[in-house]
Amino acid sequence: MGMNVGSEGDDEEVIGVINTTPLVDVMLVLLIIFLITIPVVTHTIQVKLPEEIDHPYKTKPENVILAVNKTGDVFWNEQYVDSNELLKRLKEIAVKTPQPEVHIRGDQQTKYESIGKVIVTTQRAGIAKIAFITQPPARG
Repeated sequence: MGMNVGSEGDDEEVIGVINTTPLVDVMLVLLIIFLITIPVVTHTIQVKLPEEIDHPYKTKPENVILAVNKTGDVFWNEQYVDSNELLKRLKEIAVKTPQPEVHIRGDQQTKYESIGKVIVTTQRAGIAKIAFITQPPARG
């Protein structure tokens, strides 16, 4: 048996059509896989989930706001406090029920050591919830 390699006299045109048979084969296989897996995914135990609306977090008036500037100075509601005074005040509010949260506003230039000292002091006073106040990035 022979094979036609082409002759010098043949002027056949190049076929400019894409063969879509492999594409159709792959799509049929994917369709079959999805048809098999959909009943497995939708067959679950019926439970009624609780509905909840997400509200933006608002600072409660009883929460303590501590600010730490870039030099490491600590301010309690805009009033400067040293580390001993801070510990004393935090111990006083730690016994309240419900216990207030401590929100820390740290300057972007503040060393981590200064923020770490405030966190340790807050934990030593027995405060359970510490949060950091940040600013969302500017859109532009």
